[in-house]
Amino acid sequence: MFSPEGPSLRELCVQALTSVERGYDLLAPKFDHTPFRTPADILDVTVAELAGRGPFGRGVDVCCGTGAGLAVLERLSPGGVTGVDFSAGMLAQAKAAHPAATLVRADARKLPFAGEFDLAVTFGAMGHFLPSERPALFAGVHRALRPGGLFAFPIGTPPPITSPAHWVLLGFDTAMRLRNAVIRPPFVMYYRTTPLDAVTNDLRAAGFTVDRTPLTALGRRRDGTARCELLLARKPS
Repeated sequence: MFSPEGPSLRELCVQALTSVERGYDLLAPKFDHTPFRTPADILDVTVAELAGRGPFGRGVDVCCGTGAGLAVLERLSPGGVTGVDFSAGMLAQAKAAHPAATLVRADARKLPFAGEFDLAVTFGAMGHFLPSERPALFAGVHRALRPGGLFAFPIGTPPPITSPAHWVLLGFDTAMRLRNAVIRPPFVMYYRTTPLDAVTNDLRAAGFTVDRTPLTALGRRRDGTARCELLLARKPS
């Protein structure tokens, strides 16, 4: 599916019927050949937005997967980069692509760092956390950053109810909720559980000051709003 090198529909179904960790272990060798990998244009725009907000020393990619965010950090954090993920399969792929990076297998809800980084990023992972889990995630990132450190990640703005995209995302989330109601362990992957205002409020509750920058280079919706925003959560000095 998606490309000759990508997973088949059968492989995706098998992965979706396991846990999140096991599913990504299975998907890891072919992950970069799917649309699930963060596109290069999002990575490039994020680098452009962050380049003037440094300088940054050490950086950490939370839920690094196969290493898309590590490529961002390598351009912004000359002091060294670290990737964290709970999938051993994903970490193996990331290590092959970024041999100089330090890779740590850990649950992002229990990050094992304290005051070590100047910049934290994450890409495409927020849908794997239920709203009730975001406080632990954000508290761990806050703890991992040095005073004045920045936590940045792009997040899509909701498509209007009249658009096909709205109904596609609603259908996907509904299917995942039905799957998780009858199959254990659950596979947490939702697109509509991270509204911008709720995520912003959770970041502030974790102790961050928060700004939001529209990434207009990635396109606008019909009403003129950006399709994607960059959340910039700063740990006070």
